Amino acid sequence: MKTFMDRDFLLQTDTARELYHRHAASQPIIDYHCHLDPAMVDEDHRFRSITELWLGGDHYKWRAMRTNGVPERLITGDASDWEKFEAWAATVPYTLRNPLYHWTHLELKTAFGINDCLSPQTARSIYDRCNDRLQNDPAFTARGLMRHYHVEVVCTTDDPVDDLHHHRAYKEQTKSSGNDSPRMLPAWRPDKAMAVESPEAFRKYVNRLAEAADIDIRTFGDFTDALQRRHDFFHAEGCRLSDHGLEEFYAAPYTDTEIDVIFNKVYDGDELSATEIRKFKSAMLYFFAVQDAEAGWVQQYHYGALRNNNSRMMQQLGPDTGFDSIGQWQTARELSRFLDLLDSEERLAKTILYNLNPSDNEMIATMLGNFQDGSVAGKIQWGSGWWFLDQKDGMERQMNALSLLGLLSRFVGMLTDSRSFLSYPRHEYFRRTLCNLLGNDIEQGLMPFTGYEEQRVRQMVEDICYNNAKCYFGM
Repeated sequence: MKTFMDRDFLLQTDTARELYHRHAASQPIIDYHCHLDPAMVDEDHRFRSITELWLGGDHYKWRAMRTNGVPERLITGDASDWEKFEAWAATVPYTLRNPLYHWTHLELKTAFGINDCLSPQTARSIYDRCNDRLQNDPAFTARGLMRHYHVEVVCTTDDPVDDLHHHRAYKEQTKSSGNDSPRMLPAWRPDKAMAVESPEAFRKYVNRLAEAADIDIRTFGDFTDALQRRHDFFHAEGCRLSDHGLEEFYAAPYTDTEIDVIFNKVYDGDELSATEIRKFKSAMLYFFAVQDAEAGWVQQYHYGALRNNNSRMMQQLGPDTGFDSIGQWQTARELSRFLDLLDSEERLAKTILYNLNPSDNEMIATMLGNFQDGSVAGKIQWGSGWWFLDQKDGMERQMNALSLLGLLSRFVGMLTDSRSFLSYPRHEYFRRTLCNLLGNDIEQGLMPFTGYEEQRVRQMVEDICYNNAKCYFGM
């Protein structure tokens, strides 16, 4: 019986072990999409407990706890930090074969040096040991954890109305520290600027945008002028990526006159028809893409989530609390139309597509090839397994489909897409999974591993883990 989570965790062959330990493990991390709080990085936040660090905002764990019969008070309620941690520890043994079990113990091992399995029997000891490090070790702060995991760059997720105060303050603070401090860059997330389903919420957002851009917004032209001013501001602050959270892609035909009328209608508080909503979203998605192309940015699209399914809990807790699931839309034709329109106008920026429904895997893998233009290696990317898919099976399925239908060698690799400063071991998990795939192929005689090809495979591992992202994003 193999020891759980030993040095060669997930590495089934000698070749996999060599590739990981010699070529993957030591690579720095470029976390080009995450949801970290910039204030915590700027202020070098010290966590009061492992509960705040580990359970605060982690809807993966919250879903598992609810499924295990844990009352909401012990998840998001007013229970003490110890009570919440104790409830999580009691849930962990029931997560066997769920990726949470691996993530939990990889995080304990790599951050705190704890090899014990978390359970009701070990909960108090682990809680106390983690808290002792968090409260007394100078290295166990937000920035300290980033340095511990050799994070080189993080790109946060920021609304166009954000003032980026914490990004600017952090940049000033770290100017004199050389290469020791990770870079923190903003990323443009303009989802609210196309969320016209609720006229009241949209008008409030437009008013916030007007204030941030210092523009009096009365027409659709004013609206896009304000967004452009904010886009320029983000660019000046180092932003080079956008990210868009979509249910599906939108490429409905529209005229400029129609969009002017629709904007006036929704801004005046009138409900839009389904057709009007699709036209407006199509216009905004095109506008954002053109912005990014003209600025030389990378655009990312995370699509396919069916969000806020539980209306009772949405009212009680708000969004992003663990009540989202995989959606199911017919996406291929609209995605093709959207990319083709941009490509035909030579306005298609470097693009990363992330599907949440694994039934879209082969569709996305083949869609990439339709719009590669030879200007940049891997210009159109398929993002790593996202959300419900960022686990061993999801990663393997994504990389296998990309290998079969595209070029795995040009893949920009892993990201955390996380709110937690303890999520960086997901990069290690990905790297081990990658090396295991390649190692198995080599030892089965499916890939050569001598001479030039041996060097190509070794370089391929380093590229996917680090070099491709560094080159692609210009970091």
